[in-house]
Amino acid sequence: MDIAFVVDPLDSFKACKDSTVAMMREAVKRGHRVFAMQQDDLVWTGGRVRAAVQELAVTDDDDAWYGVVSEADADLADFGAVLMRKDPPFDMEYVYSTYLLELAEAHGAKVWNRPGSLRDFNEKLAIARFPQFTAPTVVTRKEDVIRAFLAEHGDIVLKPLDGMGGSSVFRIRADDPNIGVIIETLTAYGSRMAMAQRYLPAIVHGDKRILVIDGVPAPYALARIPKAGETRGNLAAGGRGVAQPLSARDREIAETLGPALKAAGLLIVGLDVIGDHLTEVNVTSPTCMREILDQTGFSVPAMVLDAIEADAT
Repeated sequence: MDIAFVVDPLDSFKACKDSTVAMMREAVKRGHRVFAMQQDDLVWTGGRVRAAVQELAVTDDDDAWYGVVSEADADLADFGAVLMRKDPPFDMEYVYSTYLLELAEAHGAKVWNRPGSLRDFNEKLAIARFPQFTAPTVVTRKEDVIRAFLAEHGDIVLKPLDGMGGSSVFRIRADDPNIGVIIETLTAYGSRMAMAQRYLPAIVHGDKRILVIDGVPAPYALARIPKAGETRGNLAAGGRGVAQPLSARDREIAETLGPALKAAGLLIVGLDVIGDHLTEVNVTSPTCMREILDQTGFSVPAMVLDAIEADAT
């Protein structure tokens, strides 16, 4: 099978921990050919979606993990699967790419995650679909609403709806002298929505990433434990990743969401859980596969390839 990946520039990858690289390696191990393209390679022409693609030779050497075998212009419908693995920001260029990928779907391309669902499942707001698992949360652009929420809970986290890797996430207490400027910054003086959540003390034990593949949770989560003096567990913010078996609550959340995620065409999803609460539903380019593989020997990339191969039969 020929499998294409829509990705960031290949030279920007840190192959030692990148989940997309891990999936490419698993695909090659199974005898598939892998191809790479970037957003700006997508073209709609003659009623079809095509792209300039590179066939890759993928190695296990993290310092020289790929080589370019050939370059070609290809119709996306000619691939056995197309995986959208472009990292956020989820900006208008990302949205335009999903429109093109959706047009490719209409001509038979199998695109994961489903482009329409990438648009519909904002990674922060998607938790509103599953309120039984969420901590107290409010989404607003109004300062007075955020201040009232802070007054009610005393200790909250405020974050943008389009961030990643823990960027621009603030913890605010009722006595914080910077409340006003933080709210003004995140809401752009009331012109942009932000999310406020009650602070969850269980973050000290990790912000757990639970990977759900084709509706089925992997048996291990990666608990991303904040470094000293931090409230964010994100690896990009210096957190330490510790793989651990799913708790009963983790499994309850993942198994409840799994059928809905699968029905939406979301092959690869990363749920974020702090303590007993669902905090995010990550669908754009979920990570942590390599850390789980290295620490437990369990291969989430193998789950992904199993699902792609099953769909192709």
